[in-house]
Amino acid sequence: MAAIDDAFTELRDEFDLLGDWEERYRYVIDMGRDLAPLSDAERNDANKVRGCASQVWLVTETQDDGTLRFRGDSDAHIVRGLIAVLLRLYSGRPAAEILDFDVKGAIDGLGLSGALSSQRSNGLASMVARIRRDAELAKA
Repeated sequence: MAAIDDAFTELRDEFDLLGDWEERYRYVIDMGRDLAPLSDAERNDANKVRGCASQVWLVTETQDDGTLRFRGDSDAHIVRGLIAVLLRLYSGRPAAEILDFDVKGAIDGLGLSGALSSQRSNGLASMVARIRRDAELAKA
């Protein structure tokens, strides 16, 4: 699997091909449509991400090779898309690589920070914090 920086570069290049933010917004929503749904059992309190205005669940699974696999879902289309962006960057990576990645720079590089409402930005930060927390626990 490509390194997280390569995944970010590929994603940024895709965003750059799109014109305005309306197109990028639609692309993010389309990415969310491709997420595999979580089971009802996985939509539990332990998997719920706090700090999001929408309902958000993230499931973290440690693989045999030590990498972390993330799956997620939300009741809001754009948030599902943001989950898809994060999963594309983080899922399948070792904990150390997740923790070393400059996610703030990536969010800025994709132009997301300026395009999202403060509520959505806070929710995105909460999702990233949860992923990083799970990476810290896996690394320990």
